[in-house]
Amino acid sequence: MFGVLLTAGLVGTLAALPFLLAMVAANPRFAARPAPPLPVLVLGTLAQSTVLLTIAVGVGLVLAHRVGLRIPLLQAWLAGGTPVRAAGLLIPALLWGLPAGVALVFAEVLLFARDLPPEFHPLLRIPFWKRLLAGVVYGGVTEELLTRLFLVSLLAWSLGFVWKTSAGLPSDGAFWGAIVVAALLFRALHLPATAAIAPLTSLLVLRALLLNGIAGVVFGFLFWRHGLEAAMLAHASAHLVLQGPGFVLIRAVL
Repeated sequence: MFGVLLTAGLVGTLAALPFLLAMVAANPRFAARPAPPLPVLVLGTLAQSTVLLTIAVGVGLVLAHRVGLRIPLLQAWLAGGTPVRAAGLLIPALLWGLPAGVALVFAEVLLFARDLPPEFHPLLRIPFWKRLLAGVVYGGVTEELLTRLFLVSLLAWSLGFVWKTSAGLPSDGAFWGAIVVAALLFRALHLPATAAIAPLTSLLVLRALLLNGIAGVVFGFLFWRHGLEAAMLAHASAHLVLQGPGFVLIRAVL
């Protein structure tokens, strides 16, 4: 299981590279600096991600097992036991993920898009396939391994020392706390990357925490109730909405 998830996370990292390179090329702050050769950039990114994902997946698997969080499809497949009904994961993932994508689009359009700094505008011209790869594959797989499998499991395990059931597992309150804190913390860790594009303002901080906080809570809830695959599918489906019709709408209001 560790090998499968680590490999999937690294594939997600590679899928994000075309978008990251396009983002760097579109930003004057980055364009003014000499870029490293592409092979060096790819190898460096993979090396960094390998270390990070090795820790996240390894620790996440151990702690998820201890607190009762599941990866049902993968567990059943690797164990060779009774197959899990995929519909039991697919249906809730789509029922939560697609509306989450719609909510993110309308929140962006109604609250933030018109006031985004001009440094963000070139990012809207990045080709669809690069945005889709980064959102669906990196977001849906790699970010879920880092945020849900690792952070939610770690936080739920930690909070379970204080709030736990009679069976010794974290209580519902501990899981909710872990889900919310993981969603906000992971996005807060991305603020330095946002600051590299444009100076941070209260609007950009609020946008990052609100939009990604809403989505993160949805994906965390699915991980808790239906398993990691449901969170991954919901994340991917939200990006299908966001990077497809949602992106057209966002560009139209600018």
